[in-house]
Amino acid sequence: MIRLGLTGSIGMGKSTAAAMLRSLGVPVHDADAAVHRLLGKGGAAVPVVEVAFPGVVKQGAVDRAALGALVFGNPEKLRRLERILHPMVRQAERRFLRQMRLRRRKMAVLDIPLLYETGGEWRVDAVIVVSAPARIQAMRVLRRPGMTPAKYRAILAKQIPDAEKRRRADFVVTTGLSRAESLRQLKRIVRLLKRNPPRRPPRHRSRHARNRP
Repeated sequence: MIRLGLTGSIGMGKSTAAAMLRSLGVPVHDADAAVHRLLGKGGAAVPVVEVAFPGVVKQGAVDRAALGALVFGNPEKLRRLERILHPMVRQAERRFLRQMRLRRRKMAVLDIPLLYETGGEWRVDAVIVVSAPARIQAMRVLRRPGMTPAKYRAILAKQIPDAEKRRRADFVVTTGLSRAESLRQLKRIVRLLKRNPPRRPPRHRSRHARNRP
């Protein structure tokens, strides 16, 4: 089974790309959704987070806004939270991959926002990076409720730059043109990988989907 990584900086259209891959029949494991489940009511991370960050659990679920206020801008607390969540997300990811193998799926996608930042590229056979011009990225992000230019800059500062992600990617999907064009690029990638499954992760160059035959 081909394990395909999907990533991209904030505001690049990764969630839309994931939805498009699902529409093409490719199962997707969403790391962000896994975190939401872990922090939600009855989630496995709730009691552990309550011990590490007293007062952030309300009515059986983690108050994400309260937790975010504690860890944002505090590297030590952020690392503490990551030490709790990352192993649990990895466990959910492994369960997903095991289920897909049992179902004899030919391909599965791991949607990981911080794939390169956390070394996730070594857990997949190829990586798609979604990208868009900086002005479109900023416009998308600053439309989000509660987002400010200062917060946006702080988030970008914690992520590997888009140019570096594109350099390290196996495929780059441009999302700043149109949804139809993004879907066309993704179809090409899926078709190419099913026809020529990667034997090992090629890390030395990027393969731009829109430029392939």
